Amino acid sequence: MRLPRWKAPSEHSAGYYHCVSRVVDRRFAFGVPEREQFRQFLSEYAAFCGVRVLTWCILSNHFHLLLEVPRKPDVAPPLAELIPRLQHLSSSTLSFKAAQLLLEGWLASGNTESPEELRQRLWAQMYDLSAFMKLLKQRFTQWFNGMHERRGTLWEERFRSALLEGSVETLVKNATYIDLNAVRAGMVDDPKDYRWCGYAEALAGKQDALAGLATCLGVSQDAVLAAYRQRLYIQGEEREGTDEQGRPLRKGFDRAQVLQVLADGGQLPTPELYRLKIRYLVDGAVLGSKAFVNDIFNRHRDRFGPKRQDGARPARGLPGLCTLRALRLRVIT
Repeated sequence: MRLPRWKAPSEHSAGYYHCVSRVVDRRFAFGVPEREQFRQFLSEYAAFCGVRVLTWCILSNHFHLLLEVPRKPDVAPPLAELIPRLQHLSSSTLSFKAAQLLLEGWLASGNTESPEELRQRLWAQMYDLSAFMKLLKQRFTQWFNGMHERRGTLWEERFRSALLEGSVETLVKNATYIDLNAVRAGMVDDPKDYRWCGYAEALAGKQDALAGLATCLGVSQDAVLAAYRQRLYIQGEEREGTDEQGRPLRKGFDRAQVLQVLADGGQLPTPELYRLKIRYLVDGAVLGSKAFVNDIFNRHRDRFGPKRQDGARPARGLPGLCTLRALRLRVIT
């Protein structure tokens, strides 16, 4: 018999959770396309469900999420206010336009029962940890099975979750644990070099990633990158001693690396900042001033979807420069 999940008390303004889910048989199913697609669905369903992703990490056979789930309002808003949430989803059983047409038809015919049923169905999927995880994992499974011509379950079991206190100390320890996963696994030497984690995305200038880490640390977004890097290195120091094969008991940073990051105040050296920008922006399609990038964007407007209003994307760390495409993929290793 499954026990109910630990959930935040109803009087709390939000619940904080560290969630983990693994691929069935722990097979290495996540390559570059899979991690990119999972990240897209993660963003979409977080926006639809009203959940904040504070940080995250997608590895070869599992993922970690640090989530903030706001307390659900006691009364559901009208259906007309819920339907626009469907615009966040790139694909779903019920699209935004289809839902709008349904609502218009029901109102015209005097049907009040069907709108209420849809209202309750959509509302049940919002501000709820289990509903969010179910939608995210199911949608990714559908995509993965279609891409790989397979059938059946993709996930090992129901996701694991831990209820966290919303204090800075609790959140930042969980956040650094998550962002250090690729270092612990020996995939990279520095978490900034692992593209599929919240810290690397914050370095790339993503506002939601910066805001998430700022919440964990209780600092402003302007100060978060330096402060968080120091916490990462303190938390990620190698455990003293070695195993029988001579490997560190806990893979991470040696004492000299930790002390250097602290001496630098958590700031990345300028050559490293430029290397990061090259990695993310060398394939950005167009690079230059905001006016230049927007001019090129407007000349080729037909190549972009109707939701995109402008072309220029600031190149964080390179003052005055913008790019047309904000990349997620690793360009230079």
